[in-house]
Amino acid sequence: MAKEVIDPELDEMEEFSDFTDLYLKSVQTYKRLFKNWQAGSRVEVAMIRLIVIPLVDKALEEPGNILMLHHYCNKEDYLFHHAISIGLIGAYIASKMKCNRADVYQVAIGGCLADCGMAKLPPRLLTKTESLTVEDYEEIHNHPIFSYKMIKGSSIIKDSVKTAILEHHGRLDGTGYPKSLKTKPMSLFSKIIAVADVFHAMTSERTYRKKQSPFKVLEMILHDDFGKFDIEVVKTLLSSFANFSIGSRVKLNNGFIAEIIFIDASSQTRPVIKIKDSDQIINLGINRELYIEEIL
Repeated sequence: MAKEVIDPELDEMEEFSDFTDLYLKSVQTYKRLFKNWQAGSRVEVAMIRLIVIPLVDKALEEPGNILMLHHYCNKEDYLFHHAISIGLIGAYIASKMKCNRADVYQVAIGGCLADCGMAKLPPRLLTKTESLTVEDYEEIHNHPIFSYKMIKGSSIIKDSVKTAILEHHGRLDGTGYPKSLKTKPMSLFSKIIAVADVFHAMTSERTYRKKQSPFKVLEMILHDDFGKFDIEVVKTLLSSFANFSIGSRVKLNNGFIAEIIFIDASSQTRPVIKIKDSDQIINLGINRELYIEEIL
């Protein structure tokens, strides 16, 4: 097997001391690699590893950054932000669930490559600004199979992570896709990457959909999608988010600006907030018509 070529630009990765700079550099490098895959190049898994591991190390040192990734994302480069972010969020969840560092890195690489098969889809689907049709979705539903085929020969990725790449749109209740995956339970890696994927997708601005606040998204995943995702994985992400959110400024759905002052362990998606101008205290767990629309 031919040696995977290491890009000299990646030598610069170590020079970035700021998480944001390193993250944005990683997104642009991934974008360049993705264009190569669209042109027919094979996936350079060693290069993905070189991109993501320094980023994971830095993110785990300053985990608050991971929970703000949706702020960096933009509509035009959503696909590339999404890939790097799935890797980082997945690695963070894995580390909080006491996976060893080698497996944390594996989840990060798997998360970054979960959507590499998008490169095999018609480019019009990736840039479409109006709502996707049923036929569009049918085509997009093939991407996990393409992703798996593109990485299955790599010796760098564990078999369980290759399976997670194939299964990341599967759901515990047997829904999701590809439909052929209903034969066996999902592995932990599959469950982690599935949650990281849907969490970042729903909190990011898309060409055809507005972004939603992490609190609202986690509430939807917990309640509206109950039974689809692993509850321990979701709760791991939620409790981590809650820990870093005390003191955050937020915008409510009525337009008011507030500060999170307390989060009850039994109602983590609905914290107690203080309205900025009036100092009014509101418990969103009781006041159900209000919710956090955005973390500022």
